[in-house]
Amino acid sequence: MEVIHETPARARVTPGEKIIIENSGELKEILINLIDKGARQITIDMGKVKTIDSSGLGKLLLGQKMLKELNGKLIIENITSDYIDKMFRLIHLDKMIDIR
Repeated sequence: MEVIHETPARARVTPGEKIIIENSGELKEILINLIDKGARQITIDMGKVKTIDSSGLGKLLLGQKMLKELNGKLIIENITSDYIDKMFRLIHLDKMIDIR
């Protein structure tokens, strides 16, 4: 996963092709670390992601919850997989997280 610090309060995370149980812990650690260091707007660039499982979804929701408690925001953008787009809408993730 690539992390880009745009400003001290804003960061962008670009995961690889999969956000699954085997690597979702890394996403959690990255989100927690960014938030602990002052990030209040984190963008997840889904451009490379083709697969996400419930563990990955859980980490996104955890990041959203942590940021919301600090008046921050999690943004998901650049979804290129029809599967992921349909799944996010099916579970109404677009109602909880800003998806662009």
